[in-house]
Parts: sequence; structure tokens; C-alpha cells
Amino acid sequence: MSTSSFGEKFAETETATAGPAGTVAPEAAADSPGSEFGARTKTMDFIQDQVLTLIEPAIAVRLSQEALNTRVDELVSQIAGQHRLLLNEIEQRSIAVRIVDDMIGLGPLEPLLRDETVADIMINGAKTIYVERRGKLVLTSLHFRNDAHVMHVAQRIASSVGRRVDESSPMLDARLADGSRVNVIIAPLSLKGPCISIRKFSHSIMRFSRFVELGSVSPELARALEIAARCRLNIIISGGTGSGKTTLLNALSAMIDHGERIVTIEDAAELQLQQPHVIQLETRQPNIEGYGEINQRDLVRNALRMRPDRIIIGEVRGPEAFDMMQAMNTGHNGSMSTVHANSARDAIARIENMMLMASANLPIRAIRAQITSAIDIIIQTERMRDGVRRVTEVAEVAGAEEDIISLGGLFAYRYLGENADGSLRGVFERRGGRPRFMPRIEYYGLGAAFKEALGSGAEEVAT
Repeated sequence: MSTSSFGEKFAETETATAGPAGTVAPEAAADSPGSEFGARTKTMDFIQDQVLTLIEPAIAVRLSQEALNTRVDELVSQIAGQHRLLLNEIEQRSIAVRIVDDMIGLGPLEPLLRDETVADIMINGAKTIYVERRGKLVLTSLHFRNDAHVMHVAQRIASSVGRRVDESSPMLDARLADGSRVNVIIAPLSLKGPCISIRKFSHSIMRFSRFVELGSVSPELARALEIAARCRLNIIISGGTGSGKTTLLNALSAMIDHGERIVTIEDAAELQLQQPHVIQLETRQPNIEGYGEINQRDLVRNALRMRPDRIIIGEVRGPEAFDMMQAMNTGHNGSMSTVHANSARDAIARIENMMLMASANLPIRAIRAQITSAIDIIIQTERMRDGVRRVTEVAEVAGAEEDIISLGGLFAYRYLGENADGSLRGVFERRGGRPRFMPRIEYYGLGAAFKEALGSGAEEVAT
């Protein structure tokens, strides 16, 4: 393979490989059978192996990242010269960055973690890495060298939080230093080799004005949700995985008055509240011996003793739903949470089931009465096939009739068609009417504004 061809391909690709390997002579790398991609990978592996033999690990760990970058740059240039590998400055720098990423970071994942357009990273074995960009899954050209390389990265993540991942403990939930959530599952549970899923932590907070620009909500719907959060309605956000529940919860929390005391409870801290009086609580996984676990239900119970004005749970997924309903019914108005469900009606059913996890002896009538009294609004979100996350339904919990919880529609998204660019076109229909929580809206002096936002008819959103 010619040097110019190697240079052009290397500069364009995102491929990064690293890890232990036997030394490969430059001539073998250049003349190896297979595609140019394979030859380029062997050349990179050869350079990395040579660099690692020349750097003493005990010295490398004491160097700053800037000093380590400089030293690796020098070694890459030196090795390329000794073995007559004609690499230009950009190529040498790219190889050096990838070597440093593998030495002190997460190897091939580092460029994806730095890429702000990437929301999720999914590693399906050593050779397949997908990312989510703008709501769409994209296969990248990045890959690990082998399963051992993936395991090395997984164990580095586990050790950073005092955990381990091996055959005796093949599943791991952890958090990176920047707050990103990580799930690891390995053999024998995973038949495709080690799999790692990373949900990146967003450092920016989306406002409702941005939701309107993206077509996620209409201006009237955005105004109604802002008023609902400001007037301390109890809100449940429902949706599937990656549908934007936490992002919407962050936007709603921005409407909370700065004079309120807020306690947040999460498995992995993702909420970004800007108020000055916020107490953040986070669950704790059991240690290696299986002891010391603190779950969300424990934290909800403790939060009730902390004199909160509002309690915000990142996601309700178990018996803590019972304690959350209790909190909403005992003076903690304005509490919020999220739940996985396909519709507002399904969200009610899921909450019922989770409350039964806490106490199977509770009569269903008592559970439904508590839900009816506790929840004011359910907001349904969905990531649609054009990649845009939209609010598809806003429903009030209107009451209960003959033990059946009644839901009243306030807003609903209706699909109309598809634009030439593949984006969806639809309308946010306003159902009008007077919700049962209207007296509380009026108590805060926003009754007229809420009625205007609720209105009636449909507002088309060009997306």
C-alpha cells in the first residue's frame, strides 16, 4: 500500500485501535494481505507497541497529560523515522492522541466522549461501535482490537467506582467522572462479547424556547408546561428509553422558585437544577461482598425528614413509587418524576404495579385513590422516526369513576405527513376545557395565562 494512500485514509477515519499485541515489523504491516484498512491498523498497532515498550509505566503515571502528550509525540516521530514510515505531522499527532487515550483514558471511546453531538455510545463487542446523533443510530468506523481490549476498558471504568466486572460479577452499573451513565454486561451473559452502553451527561440545559425551535412542543404547550411547573402541580413524565424524559424534567425544574428547598433523588445524578437550595441524593450500589446498598426507596423516606418543599425523583422504577405518592399527598406539592411507559394510561398502570411491589396487601381501590389525589399531570414523550423527540400527549388525572382513573386530554400531537427532507409534520391539538387543578393555577395568579395557552383547536408545527 502506498504511503499517500495510507495518509489520505488515516486522516479521514475515526478508527482507533490499541491494546496488547505482538510486535509487527513495518514491512509486514505494509505488505500484509487484506484491505488497506487492515494494513493501516497493523501499522498503527506496531507504532503503539513500540511506544509502550519505550515508556516506563511508573514514570508515565506521574506525568501530567500535557507532558505525556509531548513525550508520546516525540516517540512516535522517532519510531516512524527509525522504521522509515513516511507519516506526516497530522498522522503522527493522531496516532499519539490515540495512544495517550488508551494509556490514561478509555481508548477508542475518548473521541466519542469529547464529541458533543453524540448522545449515546453502544459497544457491541470489539468490532462494532454505534452512536446516537440527532436521535438516529449511526455505525462508526471505530473499534477495539479484541475482546480483551474491551474488557480492559470495562475494568478501568469499574475500578474507578470501586467495583469489579468479571465472570463472577458480569453486570455493572457505574458513572464516569463527567456524570455519564455506564452499563456493562459480559460473558457468559452476553453472547456477543463484552457490551458497554454509555448515556452521556449533557452539560447544557435546554429551555422551552429551544424545544419550540426543534418542534418538540408548540408555543402554547410550552407556556402551559411552564405554568404547571411554576404553580407546583405534581407532574409525571412518561416515555420510552431515550425519549427525552430527563431533558424535559430539567426544563420544568428551571421554573421552580429560587426560594424553595428541593431534594433530588437519582440512581446516577443527571438533573441540573440551578436553584441555590438543592440537596442532591444518589443511590449506592452494594459493595463486592454484597452489602451497603442504599436504594431509592430508602432515600425517599429519608428525604421526607429533610423538610423539602419539592421532591424530584429522576426515575421511578420500583417500590419507591408508593413513597413518592405518599409525599405528593402530604404537602410536597410540585414534586416531579419520570417513568417508563408507552402512554399516559400505561403510566398509571405502571405506577399501580410499582406501588403493589411495596405492599401487595394494598387494595387496588386504595392505590387508585392515592394516585388520583397525588398526580395532576402526565406528560408523554416519544422519540419519533425522524429522530425528533416530541411531547405527544399531556393529560390531567381528572378523578376516579367506579375505581377507574379518568384521564382528561389537554394537548395531543397528531401526525399529518412527512416533509421532503424526511422530517415529520403534525399539529399539537389543544383540547380546551377546565382541568380540576385550575383553582391552584388561579391561586398563583396565572389562571388567565393558562386558559389562553390551553385554548382550543390546533397549532401546526413545521418540522
